[in-house]
Amino acid sequence: MRVIVVGAGEVGQSIANNLSDSHDVVLVDRDEALVEELTYEIDALVIHGDGTDIATLREAGIEDAELLIASTDNDEANIVTCGAAKTTGDVFTIARVKRHSLLETWQGAEGAFGVDFMASSNLLTAEAIFRLSGFPGAHDVDSFIGGLVRMAEFEVGPESPIVELTVEEADQYDSLTFAAIFRDDELIIPRGDTVIQEGDRVVVIGSTGSVTQFATETVRAGGSDLEEVVIVGGSEIGFHTARLFEEHGYRPHLIEQDHDRAREIAEKLPNTSVWEHDATDIDFLEREHVDEADMIVAALKHDDRNLLVSMLAQKLGVDRTISLIENTTYAELFEKVGIDVAVSPREETAEEIVRFTRDEQTEKIAMVEHDRAEVLEVTLSGESPIAGRQIADATGEFPDCVVIGAISRDGELVVPRGDTVLEAGDHVVLFTETQVLDDVTALF
Repeated sequence: MRVIVVGAGEVGQSIANNLSDSHDVVLVDRDEALVEELTYEIDALVIHGDGTDIATLREAGIEDAELLIASTDNDEANIVTCGAAKTTGDVFTIARVKRHSLLETWQGAEGAFGVDFMASSNLLTAEAIFRLSGFPGAHDVDSFIGGLVRMAEFEVGPESPIVELTVEEADQYDSLTFAAIFRDDELIIPRGDTVIQEGDRVVVIGSTGSVTQFATETVRAGGSDLEEVVIVGGSEIGFHTARLFEEHGYRPHLIEQDHDRAREIAEKLPNTSVWEHDATDIDFLEREHVDEADMIVAALKHDDRNLLVSMLAQKLGVDRTISLIENTTYAELFEKVGIDVAVSPREETAEEIVRFTRDEQTEKIAMVEHDRAEVLEVTLSGESPIAGRQIADATGEFPDCVVIGAISRDGELVVPRGDTVLEAGDHVVLFTETQVLDDVTALF
């Protein structure tokens, strides 16, 4: 399939890298220097031009394309690009936007703007933050099979009771699979005798109850339920994060320095306490007892301010810090200075868009460790060579880096074991390295 990606920023590059192994990808950008740089770094045709210009789209081969993804940082340019693409024929268009109001307009009018699918960065990021809030110590969380199955990534701290235990000794949960361990730069597929070490980042897949129990008992032992949430910044992401907490029965606090924006948010979110102040004023934070918060979300518009707010929160003794990060190259820095989780709007958007490019049997994907690996939900077809076979036998068909984490059969959760027989129609949640993803999905 020919895929045109307009916008060669972090989102566009992530999408292009993810698709280039199995699709004919063309990447378009207005920055001539960036185009020249990427020509030698990415496995795709990279051309210089404006995606809103039909001549540029024709140069990219729009007449033969089945999919166009508009992923620049400009909402309006992305929408115009999709509209221009529609004038050339039957191409499926995806637009990345930041403003939720554009998403609402598109949802309210079928086919609006010439966009077939729209991904809102701000809303996707707020949803990711809310998912993380429900799991103590989680660095990444996603749900599969309508919430029946959860995937979560945790870092094992020095006080965790599973440090120096084998996976077999640590696996005391009814419906949980240890899918992967990231140790420094190494990916380890855990076996029963694999020893868990301090600092390991463990990926588990299982029922919501088992993943929650694992989080509270082994990652952040004795962690209390989330009660006090403070959101710093009345950005669109900060606003939607507070709105999601409100909708789930919380009464969050939000700090916004701009008077007009603070007043607007207070009027729209009656169950959110809005404080009009500078969140980097430590005297204010102490006076308002922010140190008693269970979690602080830094949702300002600049990475350096988010880092500062998160470090101040840590100094005050806040239990958990989640920070937005626009430049993903800073992610390692944020984690090294102790920020619990850095959430990237660009990564959340790329993940949502890539999901739409998968074959029809792939229901959902979640990128892990900045797209180094993926957890995906696939439906097993009757023609699959592994249908009707036990997992112990069928996994011989897979690369070594694949782990089946959970199975849903007729709406019921099946915990995968070696003697579990895979049946046509099963919804299978599995972990795999991104580089072998296409080989794995071909088996389903």
